[in-house]
Amino acid sequence: MNSSDNGKYILAIDQGTSGSKAIIFNNSGEICFEGRAPLKSFYPSEGRVEQDPDEIYRTVLSAVRGAAEAFTAAGNNPKDIACCGISNQRETFVLWDKAGCPLAPAVVWQCKRSIPVCRRLLDEGYEKLIREHTGLFIDPYFSATKVVQLCEENPEIRRAVDSGEAYFGTVDSWLLFRLTGGVHKIDYTNASRTMLFNLKDLSWDNELIELFGLSGLKLPEAVPSGADFGCSDFDGIFARPLQITAMIGDSHAAAFGEGCFEKGAAKATMGTGSSILLNTGELVEPADTTMVSTICWSTEEQVSYALEGIIVSCGSTLTWLRDQLGLFNTSAEASEIAMQTGSSGTVILIPAFSGLGAPWWKMSEQASIRGLSFESDKNHVIRAGFESIVFQITDVLHAMEKDANRALKSIRIDGGVSESSFVMSSIAELNKAEIRRCRLREASALGAALMAGLKGGVYESIEQLKKLKYDDEIITETEDNQELQNKYEQWVETMRGL
Repeated sequence: MNSSDNGKYILAIDQGTSGSKAIIFNNSGEICFEGRAPLKSFYPSEGRVEQDPDEIYRTVLSAVRGAAEAFTAAGNNPKDIACCGISNQRETFVLWDKAGCPLAPAVVWQCKRSIPVCRRLLDEGYEKLIREHTGLFIDPYFSATKVVQLCEENPEIRRAVDSGEAYFGTVDSWLLFRLTGGVHKIDYTNASRTMLFNLKDLSWDNELIELFGLSGLKLPEAVPSGADFGCSDFDGIFARPLQITAMIGDSHAAAFGEGCFEKGAAKATMGTGSSILLNTGELVEPADTTMVSTICWSTEEQVSYALEGIIVSCGSTLTWLRDQLGLFNTSAEASEIAMQTGSSGTVILIPAFSGLGAPWWKMSEQASIRGLSFESDKNHVIRAGFESIVFQITDVLHAMEKDANRALKSIRIDGGVSESSFVMSSIAELNKAEIRRCRLREASALGAALMAGLKGGVYESIEQLKKLKYDDEIITETEDNQELQNKYEQWVETMRGL
């Protein structure tokens, strides 16, 4: 990016599934100082994923402390930090009481505990209503059905909800409540992931809240991503309170950070899971699409909608191959193995560790490795793991073009998995769109910073943000890879038969 420092800095907090980051950017969008803290997930039983809400908060404070100490140690004045923005893992939610004490562990977006609730809703014929109101599929990926499941399993939570004593929020809302001592707000992007938010009205949907039996739940005030969210001294880290002027879901933040300001711009983030977002400008009616309709980003002056393809297991597949099976030590090593191994033959890895998202939407599917023979070795399995990422991305891009009724000309790709040359070149070989590897580090944190700066007076307009320059690498197909194309066709046939 280009640089024109006027002494303004922005603190961005990126609270993710595996950890929390705090990054101080200058007004040119350059990373200046950062702090990090890891976060554990817990798996109490099959299909259940939880985190400790208090630990989420503590990791944020730890990361902010690290960034702030580095900032001041370099001779900077904390008064030069103009504002703060927060991006977060989206569908993960917390229930807490008026004192800010959690009523249960945080339920992570990967958790599948509410499959029975989802099946019941489908059997009772509510799919069309929920799609029309929220843009979402009935799937445990989204928050509301897991709140229902918590209520059905725990009489104390049911009582707290019914009596109006249970506060609800996604992670951004939980952090804000704790940081500010009681401000209860959520931004539109995170609200749109709960299955309780009406996309057209930009408000909580009373019909659905009643349907789910959650009328007593204390819901946060829903506002644009760039808004006044109060202020915080971050438990004494700063001598004076810092204004929080943005909250935005991590994938939406990455889209904003990568400049998806206009209709037709697209990006894919390849992290633990993957999110492919296409800015559609106006709301796309979700009648016959396999994509989720959602909000791309919002300011007080503008709301921009998007189509999204959600891939539940992306980098997490590689983590499983490394940590659970011990097939390799580093992702770079594994990517090289995938590149050198050649086709994995008939070996296909179905990465349904937490079900399958777009465009297949099979919430009950389980992960499997198919097509093994005596000729198969661990390298074929590694290659199949990488191919599963490539093929899922390609599935979504093809479906997105169909749903949007337009060809994608270009797509920016970011996230840790984008460092794999095998993944990027294979995506380029299977898709006609221009594939651009975004060299931005921390795209989600940057998007939160830019949104915060827009509301906080660091930037005058989105037009000013458009002038920030990005260092993209265009990935070109190396050859007409018929072997890869044949393997992709085999993948599609397998997925259709699940």
